[in-house]
This record gives sequence, structure tokens and C-alpha cells, in this order.
Amino acid sequence: QVQLVESGGGLVQDGGSLRLSCQDSVTVRIFKRTALSWHRQAPGKQRELVAEISDNGSANYAESVKGRFILTRDNAQKIIYLEMNNLKFEDTALYYCYSTFGRRWGQGTQVTVSP
Repeated sequence: QVQLVESGGGLVQDGGSLRLSCQDSVTVRIFKRTALSWHRQAPGKQRELVAEISDNGSANYAESVKGRFILTRDNAQKIIYLEMNNLKFEDTALYYCYSTFGRRWGQGTQVTVSP
């Protein structure tokens, strides 16, 4: 059973940084041809796209995180990373990884930013 496993969430102060990881269990051959993304959902709000990365490594970001978050991928390790800098209270949410291969979601990792 192929799955996505997120890690790296935690509690950080306003202005701090975290790096989220999403490990996929598919083969390298499949992974490097797959687009992936990070989404987040805050309490009482809808899930929203944070950043996405294509199979060629091109990344796009939500306006709210542009200039602060960086999404990269390591095809050999089958991991995508979300580097989050200058975190704000409003970044607090459950962060999910998503793969277009099989339309799969991870279980989520909590990010909490204290004001």
C-alpha cells in the first residue's frame, strides 16, 4: 500500500522556522514523474493549497506564503520538503501532503505558531 508520511510539524514562535517533510513510498520511477503539493487546514476553515511542485521541480505558492516558504523535492529519496520561514500566527494549521499519483493524502502534521 503506497502512502505519504508527513513529519516536521511542531510549536514555534512568531517569526520562527520549520521544515516539513513528506516521504512517499512509491518507486523512484513513479515519484519523479509525479506532481505533489502541500495543503493546510486551520480550525473552522476550508483546506487550502499552500504550495505545489511539478515533476520538473517548478514550484508555485499561495500569495500568503510567497517569499517565506520554499518547496523542493529530492527524487532519489522520494521526499518533498517545505521550508517555512518567518512563520506567522495565521500559518497555524494542520498541514497535509498530496500526491497526484493515486490522488493520495498524508495523515497531516500540525504546525502551531505562538504569537
